[in-house]
Amino acid sequence: MKLVEASAEDLDALVDRWYSLASTMEAYDDLNELAYTDVDEVPDDGFRSHLDDEDVTDYLVVHEDETIGFVTLREGHHSSRQYSQYLRIVNLAIDEDHRNRGHGAAVVDRVKEIARDRGCDHLKVSCEWQNEDARRFYRETGFHPKQVDYAQPLE
Repeated sequence: MKLVEASAEDLDALVDRWYSLASTMEAYDDLNELAYTDVDEVPDDGFRSHLDDEDVTDYLVVHEDETIGFVTLREGHHSSRQYSQYLRIVNLAIDEDHRNRGHGAAVVDRVKEIARDRGCDHLKVSCEWQNEDARRFYRETGFHPKQVDYAQPLE
């Protein structure tokens, strides 16, 4: 398994995989409802903006020359904290037919290497509270709960 930094030619693959992930997340909370009813409606400008953002990087997850997922990483810092430089996993998705084979854990291991190479001292990730599979996955790959996010729609 390797991570290949995405380029403009990969925007369709990123959008397709993001839409699949985002569609799955709709079941966990009303605030996850998508504005698009079909993947073809999703503009690629969100991922396109990542290409110019030095703090955000999208990677394709490639196994045996086949793209099987993607991961989006964002660098950040908390200047007042002892652990001040972090790399956040914003999105991590492995295509359904390649799950439960260790690819996700391999991605996390590779992300740790990237974080160290970038001078980061910790990783961050969040997931839907009701998504037991994601919570279990992150615990099994060495993450521990740190804080809880709350959300409230303004209607």
